[in-house]
Amino acid sequence: MSRFSATEMMTIAAARALTNDDVVFVGIGAPSAACNLARLTHAPDITLIYESGTIGTKPDVLPLSIGDGELCETAVTTVSVPEMFRYWLQGGRISVGFLGGAQIDRFGNINTTVIGDYHTPKIRLPGGGGAPEIASSCQKVFITMKQSLRGFVDKIDFYTSFGHGEGGDHRKRLGITTQGPMLLVTDLAVWEPDPIRKEFTVTSLHPGVTRDAVQATVGWTVAFADSVTETPPPTTEELDVLRALHARTDAAHGKKEKAA
Repeated sequence: MSRFSATEMMTIAAARALTNDDVVFVGIGAPSAACNLARLTHAPDITLIYESGTIGTKPDVLPLSIGDGELCETAVTTVSVPEMFRYWLQGGRISVGFLGGAQIDRFGNINTTVIGDYHTPKIRLPGGGGAPEIASSCQKVFITMKQSLRGFVDKIDFYTSFGHGEGGDHRKRLGITTQGPMLLVTDLAVWEPDPIRKEFTVTSLHPGVTRDAVQATVGWTVAFADSVTETPPPTTEELDVLRALHARTDAAHGKKEKAA
């Protein structure tokens, strides 16, 4: 078995969740790496969509932002941002929204707006962009983030992207008909929401990771599934393709783009 990093395991495990039939609204960073890895390996017919309006894009390198020319140059077509959101996203034509975040809670609510009080924040983050609409309008949402006490918090400082709210049927009570966050892949584990409570629950630990290691990086008492499996380690093909993708990206962007 080839040696691999925790970040590589996270990206590969997230990529495996995608299929040829998916139409995916892709976030920049770790979600972009996972989605393009899926496209370059087991899901060559997947349709990747970025917020700037690029549909069916097949970038050779990972984009620095949604406005990266690589996305438009390799897309099947590019539409206006209003059309992207109104027709494609709000029209229910996107199966998976793939997001990251600065903070997340046990119900998959995401903060990318501020750390601390909104009016006097400790840190002003990039903001929501299209993430709030993605979280409510895509059929389901996948999230990928590295675990840390700073990021996995009992209560997020700001609701940028609504997950399962307070849990249970909160989305339904608000009139949101999509499934919401259905998968969380981290550098340590794979999480899925409890069918009833909607609290994210660890269903798989990455190779060599213990339950204590997961709990040590989370600001709430972690729920573990009745049967926790071990995430299959990366294959040689998955590692080779992912590393080649990052190498091309580093060469194209002067090493500004790093593995997320």
